[in-house]
Amino acid sequence: MNSEKITKGIAAAPQRALLHALGLTEEEINKPLIGIVSSYNEIVPGHMNLDKIVAAVKQGVAMAGGTPIVFPAIAVCDGIAMGHQGMKYSLVTRELIADSTEAMAIAHAFDALVMIPNCDKNVPGLLMAAARVNIPTIFVSGGPMLAGTVNGKKISYSTVSEAVSRYGAGEIDAATLCDYENKACPTCGSCSGMFTANSMNCLTEVLGMGLKGNGTIPAVYSERIRLAKQAGMKIMELVEKDIRPRDILTEGAFYNALTIDMALGCSTNSMLHLPAIAHECGIELNLDKANEISAKTPTLCHLAPVGDHFIEELNEAGGVYAVINEINKLGLLHTGLLTCTGKTVAENISGCRIKDTNIIKTIEEPYSKTGGIAVLKGNIAPDGCVVKRSAVAEEMLCHKGTARVFDCEEDALTAINSGSIMSGDVVVIRYEGPKGGPGMREMLNPTSAIMGRGLGSTVALITDGRFSGATRGAAIGHVSPEAADGGNIALIENGDIIEINIPECTIQVLLSEEELDKRRRKWQPRQPRITTGYLKRYAKSVSSGCKGAVLN
Repeated sequence: MNSEKITKGIAAAPQRALLHALGLTEEEINKPLIGIVSSYNEIVPGHMNLDKIVAAVKQGVAMAGGTPIVFPAIAVCDGIAMGHQGMKYSLVTRELIADSTEAMAIAHAFDALVMIPNCDKNVPGLLMAAARVNIPTIFVSGGPMLAGTVNGKKISYSTVSEAVSRYGAGEIDAATLCDYENKACPTCGSCSGMFTANSMNCLTEVLGMGLKGNGTIPAVYSERIRLAKQAGMKIMELVEKDIRPRDILTEGAFYNALTIDMALGCSTNSMLHLPAIAHECGIELNLDKANEISAKTPTLCHLAPVGDHFIEELNEAGGVYAVINEINKLGLLHTGLLTCTGKTVAENISGCRIKDTNIIKTIEEPYSKTGGIAVLKGNIAPDGCVVKRSAVAEEMLCHKGTARVFDCEEDALTAINSGSIMSGDVVVIRYEGPKGGPGMREMLNPTSAIMGRGLGSTVALITDGRFSGATRGAAIGHVSPEAADGGNIALIENGDIIEINIPECTIQVLLSEEELDKRRRKWQPRQPRITTGYLKRYAKSVSSGCKGAVLN
């Protein structure tokens, strides 16, 4: 066992002395040492219940003959960080989580890991760490929040974001806004729609790193505690069989994840995280394949913010396994792959049927014959950009409009809220990429403002930042190359005409190459707006190429 370097032999006596100082008995020291990576904290609603998950995992590990030892991982609440400087720190925590977990796992010679994440960057960060460390690992998330209810209608966090703009436009009064505020997030858990956290927890199931229900069993259900105990017991089986993350995280597993991503209508942030996780496995995930996969994969779910259904309903309708089994009828999946259950994908999904076709559609009658995400290319984004096409109104799938250009989120938000953005405009927000922001902020506030003012079917938004999983409308993000690297998005001027064609996967500013070259010669690099601390070092690492390939 890996832990024998600190538990066996005369030379390990000093290490054993420190293990005894932890209160560990000789019997515990001689069992496999299982690291329990706890993302518990008291500031993130999705993580406030993880102490209970940790306790249940510890019980499961102990029951199956291991010694559970807890250490922490950080997590940022994207919703609380939204709309201020804190959002610049959100995406970069993914690398901090991966780096620190790798350091803890290797420094303390654990035999296996149970990862307990729940939110947006915490899940992919721990998946990246699992791939790097490559000792037997299983995931069990904290689970999704239940939806809120106002006047008999289910609502979520994104409802409140849009309500702020509706209040500013005079569409609702202060009492109604207060009602949304108090009832949108009624329990602990990751926000209740198919936002980034729940997208990544569901995709963890698809990748084979989490047990059935990992992405969908609500945080407040006792079933979630039972799942945690099962994960604790299952890790001992993975140790015995020496099944490691890179045995599971194969190229086929990532293409399965991309396929089910399309079927579920996951967050566009999955297009950032899946390549980063694959990169840690030595696999270069070619996102040019995304449109090819989307063309073959129907959208089976319309979960919030796209529709009026929530993760709790997906769970009752059969969960992720039911979606996988339905898509498998098309022959698009690699079902012979090993998973953390010790069984193959095919064995896992056998008998998993759709229980409610109002929540999970069949392949014969899908919401859409194509997938929920599209990668667009053109002279604005030669290396690509991403849109959640399932969240775009039919009339906005093809759009030509006048550019309204802003060099930061705040300026754009001011313009939208003041009423100066008109029907037909294309809002361009740039210098918000990994390097230029720095930190690649989410643009939920501007898109919510557009939707709240009733412009969702007439105004598009393009950015080299990214979008929250809670975003809906013609929001096109992750534009690459970013403005700070001299990408063509930096060359767009107010009044330019932009043409978006989502069915054809194209995005263009209607300028000649000669005009773009003329503007490029005049372009001057801008300094990142954060000049001290970790973000300054992070921006430099992106500039040097250390992390930019993974992020962009």
